[in-house]
Amino acid sequence: MCNLYRMEDRDWVSKWAADAESLINLMPAYQMNPDQLGPIIRNTYDGRKQLVHARWGLPSPVFVQKKAAETRAAKLAAKGKPVDMNELLRMEPDRGVTNVRKLNLPHWRRWFGAEHRCLVPVTTFAEPDPISQEPGGKTPNAWFGRADRTDLMFFAGIHVPQWQSVRKIKDGLTTDDLYGFLTTDPNNVVAPVHEKAMPVLLLTKDETDVWMRAPWDEAQHLARPVPNDAIRIVAREPYGSTIVDVAGEMLTEPDLFG
Repeated sequence: MCNLYRMEDRDWVSKWAADAESLINLMPAYQMNPDQLGPIIRNTYDGRKQLVHARWGLPSPVFVQKKAAETRAAKLAAKGKPVDMNELLRMEPDRGVTNVRKLNLPHWRRWFGAEHRCLVPVTTFAEPDPISQEPGGKTPNAWFGRADRTDLMFFAGIHVPQWQSVRKIKDGLTTDDLYGFLTTDPNNVVAPVHEKAMPVLLLTKDETDVWMRAPWDEAQHLARPVPNDAIRIVAREPYGSTIVDVAGEMLTEPDLFG
C-alpha cells in the first residue's frame, strides 16, 4: 500500500484551501512517511473546514491490537510474570493504519460520516517497484503523479481527532489527531508496480466537494481507480527517503513537522 508521498505545490493552500480556517503558519514542500505529522483539510462538527496537522496512521482494529497483546501476554506468562490483559491491551503500541481498503469493516464505518472526512494534499505518491530492481540492489520506488509532477491531487482521507493510544513505547499514552486515506483497485498505470491497490485520488474541485459534504451513500462511489490517462509514472528513484525543506533543499532528516 501507499506509505510514502510528496507535496511539491507550495501554493496549494491559496488555490484550494483559502476558505479553510488555517491552524498552520508554514507550508513548505515535504515528503511524508507513516506516523509523521502532515497537513490535512478536515471538517469540523459545526460544519467548518480547518487546515491542521495530524499524525498519519488511523487506529488499528481491536482484533489486531488484541492479537499483539496476547502474544506479549504469552511471553510474560512463560517467564512466570503476572499478566493483566486489560492493561496490556491499553498499552499495546499502535503505529496506526495508513491505508483503508475494506470499507465494510465496522471499525472503519463509524468514521465515514462527513465530520470525519478530510482531504490529504499530494502531488506524487510512491510504490516499491521490483520490476526496476537491479541485481543485488534494494527495491527502488516508482513515483506516480499527474502530467506535471507538481500538479495537485488529494487522497480521500479519514480523520479521527484526539485519539488516545501508545504510538511509541518510549512516549507512553499520547492523544493525537490521526488520519489515513482510502485505497482501491489499481488502474492500469499502477497495477504493473502494485497489483493489489492504489490510493483513492480526488482530481477535481467537484470531487473534493462531494467527498467533504455528501452523504456516505454518494461519497463512497469516489472509492474507485482514476482513469488510466489521469496519472503516470513521473520518476523512479533509488531506495531510501528524503524530504524537501522550505528553501527546496533535500534533507536526510525524516521528520519535517515533528
